[in-house]
Amino acid sequence: MEMITSIAELERPMPIAPDAGWQRSAQWARRLAWVSLAVVLIEGVIGLWQGLAVGSVALTGWALGGGSEALASAMVVWRFTGARTQSHTAERRAQRGVAVSFWLTAPYIAAESIRHLTNEHHAETSVIGIGLTAVGLVLMPVLGWANHQLGARLDSGATAGEGTQNYLCATQAAGVLIGLAITPLWSGGWWFDPAIGLAIAGIAVWQGIRCWDGHTCGC
Repeated sequence: MEMITSIAELERPMPIAPDAGWQRSAQWARRLAWVSLAVVLIEGVIGLWQGLAVGSVALTGWALGGGSEALASAMVVWRFTGARTQSHTAERRAQRGVAVSFWLTAPYIAAESIRHLTNEHHAETSVIGIGLTAVGLVLMPVLGWANHQLGARLDSGATAGEGTQNYLCATQAAGVLIGLAITPLWSGGWWFDPAIGLAIAGIAVWQGIRCWDGHTCGC
């Protein structure tokens, strides 16, 4: 009986400890998450201020999306801190936390977009909003690419999910930027802003489902 137990123990695959390269990538993932957290909070505060001031649901939705993106960054920081760094359970929890972050603002954005479409609301333009979304359009794809690279090295869906949040933020920024630029040039383009808001809500729900199920967008 003892011999059978010994043989079974020998045949059981031993857990492989992460090497030094993996540990360095985990540290970079945590640092990058802190950077993303700081950036999206600044963008979120300024974007929310301007979105509410000019009545742009797309800009407001983009700013609120910064809150869910901040949650995704916080989950990655939590995932790669202390003993959780090598925990598969922590990885799964962090991945689902990132998924929830996609869903947080979708109902509000969708409801506001429908209301604005129904009431034919004409949003005003915002120079600050245009500059802010232009910065996001340049910066977020870089953060998204870096997070996806680290996610692949670490086999971390949470880190890759944060990268998808960065890509989604850049996509939203592009749409909002176009909407803000169209507003002063074409009075008949009032519907563009809430239409972008609806698209943002739909994409956020879809990505949340994929992340919850363990799939991440390579973008």
